[in-house]
Amino acid sequence: MTDLSAFPVTRRWPAQHPERIQLYSLGTPNGQKVSIALEELGLPYEFHRVDISADDQFTPEFLSINPNNKIPAILDPAGPGGEPMPLWETGAILIYLAEKTGQLLPQHPVQRYQAIQWLMWQMGGVGPMFGQVGFFTRYGGKDFEDKRPRDRYVNEARRLLGVLDRRLEGRDWVMGDYSMADIAIFPWVRCMRDVYQAGELVGIDEFGNVLRVLEAFLARPAVQRGLA
Repeated sequence: MTDLSAFPVTRRWPAQHPERIQLYSLGTPNGQKVSIALEELGLPYEFHRVDISADDQFTPEFLSINPNNKIPAILDPAGPGGEPMPLWETGAILIYLAEKTGQLLPQHPVQRYQAIQWLMWQMGGVGPMFGQVGFFTRYGGKDFEDKRPRDRYVNEARRLLGVLDRRLEGRDWVMGDYSMADIAIFPWVRCMRDVYQAGELVGIDEFGNVLRVLEAFLARPAVQRGLA
C-alpha cells in the first residue's frame, strides 16, 4: 500500500485510498477546475473537503501542502519518477495533469503554448476580476453605498467577456478542441451567472458565443460530476 504518512496533511485528512490522487478542495470555481479535470481524464482521486469558513486552510496540516493557504491542492502518490508530489495553484495542477496523461493540451507546440496562454489569462484576469464582482454583488461588499468599486470590476468583467466572446466566434471551444483552457475558464463564467447571479449586471446575454459554449460545457457528464 502507498504510504503518505510523511505528509502532515494526511494527519488531518487521512487517505482512505492512498493510491489515488488526494484532492484538498471545496466547491468554488478554482476547486471545480481541478475536480472537473480529474473527471475528464478519468483519474481516480479522493476528495477531502477543506472548510474555508472554519479556517481549515490556515491549519499547519494544510499549510504543509500549500503555504499560500488557498484551495485547491493535490497530493499525487505517483508523481514524476513514481515519487509522491504535492502541488498547488490551479494552473500548475491543470498543466501537470495534462502532461501526466497526455490529454487536454494540444500536442503541437504552437497550439500548446496558446492553450496555456488562455489558461494563464483565466488565472490572471477572469478569476480575480469575476471574484471581485462576486464580492461586491453577493458577499461582503454588496451593501457598500459607493458603487464605484463594484462598477470598476463589472466593467473589467465585461471587457474580459468580450475578449472571450470574440475568441469563440466560429469555434466550438477556446482552442477549437476541448482543452484545459475551457476547464479553467468556464467554471468562473458559470459562477458569475448562476452563483453570483450577476449575469444581468455584466450584460452576459450580450455575449452569445460565451453562453453557447457555457451550455456545451455544462452538458458534459464529467463537468457535471466535477461540479457535484
